[in-house]
Amino acid sequence: MPESPPNDDEFADLFRKLPTPRATGASAGEAEPATPPSRRAAREAAAAAAGSSEPAPTPAAESVPATTAAAEPAERPVPATAEPVPAVPAPMAAPPAAPAEEPAAPAEPAVHHQIDALFAAEERPERARSKKHDPDRRKSRIAGWVVFGVILAIIGGLVGGGFYAWNTYGDKIRSVMGWEEPKDYEDGIAEGDASVTIVTGDTGATISTTLFQAGVTKTDSAFYDYLVKTGQNPTFQPGVYTLKQKMSSAAAVKALEDPANRRENTAQLPEGLTMASTLTRIADGTGIPLADLQAAAADPSQYGVSATSLEGWLFPATYTFDPGTTATQVIKTLVDRTITSLDKAGVPADQRERILTVASIIQREARFTADFYKVSRVIENRLDPDNEETHGLLQMDSTAQYGYNEMNKGTASSSAEALANDNPWNTYIHPGLPVGPIANPGDVAIDAAMHPADGPWLYFVTVNLDTGETVFSTTYAEHEKAVAQWQQWCSANASDDC
Repeated sequence: MPESPPNDDEFADLFRKLPTPRATGASAGEAEPATPPSRRAAREAAAAAAGSSEPAPTPAAESVPATTAAAEPAERPVPATAEPVPAVPAPMAAPPAAPAEEPAAPAEPAVHHQIDALFAAEERPERARSKKHDPDRRKSRIAGWVVFGVILAIIGGLVGGGFYAWNTYGDKIRSVMGWEEPKDYEDGIAEGDASVTIVTGDTGATISTTLFQAGVTKTDSAFYDYLVKTGQNPTFQPGVYTLKQKMSSAAAVKALEDPANRRENTAQLPEGLTMASTLTRIADGTGIPLADLQAAAADPSQYGVSATSLEGWLFPATYTFDPGTTATQVIKTLVDRTITSLDKAGVPADQRERILTVASIIQREARFTADFYKVSRVIENRLDPDNEETHGLLQMDSTAQYGYNEMNKGTASSSAEALANDNPWNTYIHPGLPVGPIANPGDVAIDAAMHPADGPWLYFVTVNLDTGETVFSTTYAEHEKAVAQWQQWCSANASDDC
């Protein structure tokens, strides 16, 4: 690119494009002089117009408006990298004196106006284009947010569906994918002792549950699954066996088949058994005929009991009797142990039957011993005949099940037939306590019946049958919410108590 002459205005090309401002005082028909391309040309044009033979004035003698001179020095160098800034050309020298007229308006404002018009003309199409595309931009933003929302909804649905599928089919998924935790203990890690009772009529499935509850096997179905897998159907002798905890199913089978592990003349009686189940276990453990035991228990008065039945009086524990012990001696041992527990809890002699009745309901209804005292309070609160919510009705499932011979169904639910059956133990129909105990309670249940906790509760329900979590409520509305929790648990879990 050719160099500009010294002192040339580097923005001359820009100003050539501008329309020439009309000279001050020119007539309407007079041609407008062209704008000089540089300061040198401006000076030469001024000299020629004046007809002067004097040399053109130096830049220092030029007449420049104060504001322009202050803002733009004549010889200011421009850095090579700086962006060119448009500058207003210096005004030409004044023409020869003219007749006195009104002072002419300066030409500079017109030049500024034209420059503004030039840049405004360039900006207007840009603004027009911007306004034209504004609706499209708004639509694009809205569409973007819609797409984002759809993506979030899809992700949320996938996550929610994944949680539901895992909670519902987690066991099957783990089994198919090979992630399933072993159901059985390995050989060689057995520790401690465990007592296991096998009673007449037990099957592989019931023994499997008994072993799991005693801590022998790892899962409820491990022992039964092993028998099915290996095609075994052994017959186990009823009685009490001494096994180890954390045994494999194969090791447990061998231990139950070994006569050395069977404890002679021993009966293991857990809490909450009925009198009928208790007598069967004693017969299986001691070898005493069941008929002899039933005859010995038929007359409660010979043991100092004024009740019509020994239901609730046969204390649950593990007993080992000497060889030759009679049925009557066995029954007396169990009744005496119950009287010891009643005396320890401070129960008056004339309140023994009532306390045993309450304690038997507590034993069958509560899952945790920590809840025994609260359940005891619920029973006492509901027995109040002036209570407008209960009207003295206990409405305990365990009592309805006992009267309908449905105790093996558990304590969480009852059949419609059991709830509707009119028998003296059904507390859904008859107010107050049932006519007698419904099971054999242990020490804690007896103490809880005598010393209920303080509280306003009228309802309770076990909402998780695996953990025993129980919710206590004061109003029926609160109780309904807790029942919904229990129903939800039952819908997600297979349990005989549901």
